[in-house]
Amino acid sequence: MKARPLSHHFKPKTIAEFNTIIRSLSSSSDYISAAIHYTFLRRTILPDANTFPFVLRSATFLRYPILAQSLHSEVTKLGFYLDPFVRTSLADAYFKLGSFQLALQMFDETPEWWKFENSTIWNVIINGYVKMGNLENAGDLFDKMPNQSPATWNCLIDGYLRRNHGGDIRKAEVMFERMPEKDVVSWTTMVSGLSRNGENQEALKMFLRMLKGDESGRGALKPNDFTIVSALIACAKMGALESGVWIHRYITRNDFQLNKQIGAALVEMYAKCGRIQSASQVFEKISHKDLITWSSMISGWAMHGDWQNSVQYFEDMVKTSKIMPDNVVFLSVLMACSHSGMVEKGIKMFDSMRAKYKIKPDVRHYSCMVDMFGRAGRLDEALKFIESMDVVKPDHITWGALFNACRHHKNIELAEFVSKKLQQINPKHHGSYVFLANMYAETGRWKKAETVRNIMTNKNVSKSPGLSCIEADGEMHNFLSGDRNHPCSLEIYKKLDEVVRAAGAKGYVPATEWVLHDIEEEEKEDALGCHSEKLALAFGLLKKEDVEDEILIVKNVRVCGDCHSLFKFVSRMLERRIVVRDNKRFHHFVHGVCSCSDYW
Repeated sequence: MKARPLSHHFKPKTIAEFNTIIRSLSSSSDYISAAIHYTFLRRTILPDANTFPFVLRSATFLRYPILAQSLHSEVTKLGFYLDPFVRTSLADAYFKLGSFQLALQMFDETPEWWKFENSTIWNVIINGYVKMGNLENAGDLFDKMPNQSPATWNCLIDGYLRRNHGGDIRKAEVMFERMPEKDVVSWTTMVSGLSRNGENQEALKMFLRMLKGDESGRGALKPNDFTIVSALIACAKMGALESGVWIHRYITRNDFQLNKQIGAALVEMYAKCGRIQSASQVFEKISHKDLITWSSMISGWAMHGDWQNSVQYFEDMVKTSKIMPDNVVFLSVLMACSHSGMVEKGIKMFDSMRAKYKIKPDVRHYSCMVDMFGRAGRLDEALKFIESMDVVKPDHITWGALFNACRHHKNIELAEFVSKKLQQINPKHHGSYVFLANMYAETGRWKKAETVRNIMTNKNVSKSPGLSCIEADGEMHNFLSGDRNHPCSLEIYKKLDEVVRAAGAKGYVPATEWVLHDIEEEEKEDALGCHSEKLALAFGLLKKEDVEDEILIVKNVRVCGDCHSLFKFVSRMLERRIVVRDNKRFHHFVHGVCSCSDYW
C-alpha cells in the first residue's frame, strides 16, 4: 500500500482541517497514509481529543503496537488521558493488538460517571474477552453493566455460538431468550450461529419466528440481507428445497435486491437441493457477479457431474467477465472432470492452474486428480501420481480416493496396500477398514472380512451412522438405519416392503455383499432392508404421491450400493425422479439410470 501525498497539496491551518485529513484517510482504509500524515502534521499543529481515535484505528489495522504506545504517551502528555472517547479507543487498540492488561487498565481507570452513562467502553472490553475466548470474564462484566445495550447482548451471544469451534448453543439460547429487546442483529446472530453449528432445522425455525413475532404478531421484524443469506445456507445444508423456495418468494415479494450475496446464496441453495437449472436461472439474473457468485455456480455444475457447463462457466468467467479464478474454482472444475471421466481435460486444467494462473495446488487438488485417474481405471497412474507428490504430502483423502477406485475396480491387492497407508495416517478413521471389509465380503472372503471387523473393535474404531433427511410439507424428517421412532413407522415399513417386493418381481436382487457378516442370505436381506435412505424413500413415496413430485434425500455418508440399486429399479418401476445427495456427489435416478454411471 502506497501512502498518498495529500498534505503536500493541502497544508491544514487548523486542528479541524488536520482531523478531516486523518479521518478521511483512516475511513478509506488508507492506514499507512493516516499514520504518516499524523507524524508529518504533528510538527506544526497540536492534535486534540478528536484526532487520536482515527490514528489509533490505523495503528490497530496495521498491527503496529509501537505506534499505539507512542500515541498513548502523546495522549498523557497533552492532557487527554481522562477523555472517555480517547480512553475507549486506546482500550480497543490494546485489546486488538494483544496488550490485554493495558486495555483492562484503561477500563479500570475510566471515571465511574462515564461508565454509568456510556456502554461503549464496556462493549470494547466484553468484545475483547469474547475474542480471547474468555466468556466467563465477559459474562461477569456483562452482569455488572448498568445499561446493557443490544450490541453487548449480541456480542456475548455470538461468543457462545463460536465457543471452542463447536459452540455453546444452550447458553446462547438462554441469553437470547433473556434479551429484553431483540433487534435484527440479534436474530441474525442466532440464525447464522445455529446453522454454523449444524443446527440447521433450529436456524430455520428461528428465522420463521423472527418473521412472525409472537402469537399477536408483535415483535415481528424484517430480516436484513445477512439474515436471508444465513437462512438460505441452512436450507442448502439440509436439502430443504420447499423452505428455500418459500424464502426465494419472500425475497421477491418484499423487494430485496438480488445482490451478489443473496444471489450466491440462492444459487448454492438450489444447486445443493438438486435444482441445478433453477440455480442457473437465478445466476443469470444477478447483474453484478463476483468471484464468489461464479464459484457458487461452477461448484453447482460440478456437484451434479456436469463437466461441460462447469468448464464453460469457468471460461466465461475468465474471458468475458475478466475475473481470475482461485483455488476453490479450480477444485470445482477438477471435480466435474473427475465425475464425468474427462481425464485429459482434467489434466489440462490442472496444468494450467500452475503454469497459466500461478496457483499452487493443495492436497485437495491432488486428491481430485487421483480420484480422476482412479475413476477411469488408471490405477497405476493414480499411484504414480501420489508417489510424485513432493511439495504436498498425500493425506487420508488422497489415499481414500485411490482406495475407492480399488473397490470399484475390484483390485484387492492394491486396496490392501492403500489400506495400510490410510491406517498409518489415521488409525481411527473407519473408511479404510469398512471398504476393505466390504471388498472381502463381496468376494466371499468372510474370514478376512471378520478379521478387519475385529481390528476395528480392538482399536475402538466405529463407523459413522448413516443419517438420511427428507423434507415434507416444510418439515425435515430424519431417519437412522433401523429407525422405528418416526410417528409413521408402521406405514413406512409397510410401504418399503411393498416397494422391495415389487422391485424384486421386476428383477431387483438385494446386493447382500454390502453386509459384512457371514450370515444366511435371508438375514442379509433383512439387514439391508432398513437402511436410512430406504426409509426416507418410503416416507417420500407416502408423502409425495404425485408422480411429478421429485423425491430429494440427503445422506451424511456415501449411499449404500444395495440402496443405489433399489433406487434405480424404483425410478423406472414407479416412473419417479429420485435425487440423492450423499457426502460425495448427487445421484439423479431417472428411468432406471443414475447420473453417476454407477461410480461413486
